[in-house]
Amino acid sequence: MDFVKMEGLGNDFVVIEGPHHPTTNEVSEWCDRRHGVGADGVLVVTPLDRASVAMDYWNADGSPAEMCGNGLRCVARYAVVHGLVEGREFTVKTAVGPRRVEVKDATVRAQLGPVTVAGNTVDLGGYRLDPMSVGNPHAVAFVDDCYAVPVAAAGSMIEGDPAFPERTNVEFATVTGPENIQLRVWERGVGETLACGSGAAAAAAAAFRRGLTGPKVTVLLPGGRLEVEILGDDAWIEGPASEVFSGSR
Repeated sequence: MDFVKMEGLGNDFVVIEGPHHPTTNEVSEWCDRRHGVGADGVLVVTPLDRASVAMDYWNADGSPAEMCGNGLRCVARYAVVHGLVEGREFTVKTAVGPRRVEVKDATVRAQLGPVTVAGNTVDLGGYRLDPMSVGNPHAVAFVDDCYAVPVAAAGSMIEGDPAFPERTNVEFATVTGPENIQLRVWERGVGETLACGSGAAAAAAAAFRRGLTGPKVTVLLPGGRLEVEILGDDAWIEGPASEVFSGSR
């Protein structure tokens, strides 16, 4: 099996050209950082026509996920670099619908689609959580200092709580100004990651809804900066995405 290792702000993926449907065990083996390639998840990119590709995504534990924002940006870069599409603006078909992408020289801009409120506020473990949906589930907690949060303990507890029957991604966000958010993310089926595109969009939309920020913010994650803009009903993200190495296994 040929693969490409890609990353977006340190959120890393094993990328395979489809059609292909890996098993749960294959995904977890490939993502193992000691015995496999090592990644937060597996992306399968399938050419459709010269103006679109399809994207499928699995978390590191082998569970399928509806959306991955940084993964979407990596898929877009892969499609351009490997000649699967013509031009730099095209459509990626995802499990939650078609998404527009624009591949620039240094960054990739991607449409994540609507970010919606997914339920009433939930209080768990001392955190007040805003349930949000970006096609996949999120729970956003606004905290004074996200770097002081025990993300592994709190995130794993919240992810599997019965309040979230499909499990959830968990965001710990600190608003530092009307255009800036600091963020750490516990990803469902993965653990804490250096960045999460859909998590950044969920946090930005929740902050905007609460009147804490404007519609356009810079989200500072451990892996770097991601630009997020709420345009009408849609969230757009922009940041770097690159190939790290290629190989076969």
